[in-house]
Amino acid sequence: MNIGFIGLGLMGRPMAHHLAQAGHILHLWARREASLQPFATTSAVIHDCPAGVAQHADVVITMVSDSPDVEAVCLGEHGVIAGAKAGSCVIDMSTIAPDAARQIGIRLAEQGIRFLDAPVSGGEIGAINATLTIMVGGAYEVFEQVKPVLSCMGKTITWIGECGAGQVAKACNQILGGVTVVAVAEALNFARQSGVDPARVREALLGGAAYSRILENHGQRMLERNFSPGFKAWMQQKDLRIVMNEAHRLGLMLPATAAAAQVFNALVGVGLGEADTVAILQLLEQIGSGDPRKNNRAAKEI
Repeated sequence: MNIGFIGLGLMGRPMAHHLAQAGHILHLWARREASLQPFATTSAVIHDCPAGVAQHADVVITMVSDSPDVEAVCLGEHGVIAGAKAGSCVIDMSTIAPDAARQIGIRLAEQGIRFLDAPVSGGEIGAINATLTIMVGGAYEVFEQVKPVLSCMGKTITWIGECGAGQVAKACNQILGGVTVVAVAEALNFARQSGVDPARVREALLGGAAYSRILENHGQRMLERNFSPGFKAWMQQKDLRIVMNEAHRLGLMLPATAAAAQVFNALVGVGLGEADTVAILQLLEQIGSGDPRKNNRAAKEI
């Protein structure tokens, strides 16, 4: 199948490689030349705009940062809508506002172009290992037709409902992920500030009701002080902003999410937006002592 892929960043790049390895012919466009370099020696076809990609593709996948980026790529001048054939399919795998997904779907449908919103969870590791969780909104029959394509990139692939439902599911995922990573950082920092080995505390908690994948994976990264990005803090900040905007629109109270959103605002505000979300531990240490160097020394001693 001819597949267009737009958005070759931290996660998009390995996702596109899996499609190529499965035998699909890739048609690519990226805003940055550097993003295309890993494909320079492959059979992928490079195009000069999203419309060029769409003109040659049966399915176009977008994996970019935020709602305005998806709107520009899909609906802007020289966007996908300008080149896609009637009956082709656009699958947006970015994390954007549910209503933005619905509006994009409506605009594409006016030109006979089918649309699915299919955000993912699993981070860079999930993209590299093709084990992403994919949450899909849109017509079920379209989902069934393109599921083999999605299976090249993910392990758990679930149809949620009509257009926008995938983004609602991803928002729920980010509520749980955002709140829990803050809680894990608080717990491990509390243990260490109390003079107790946080590694032993985590080991005990992993066997009880407090167990979570985030305690297991992110907690280990906190203990190792591995803050290199698998999922950047500014991206979680953006995702929680989407959640809170939807909550305001719906008139919902999300107190835990609101608190987590403020923590991520602070994390980005102190210059740690490019670090992994586990850098919340550093933020808590700075607030706790006023001297992050002291905390770094203490962490090495335990």
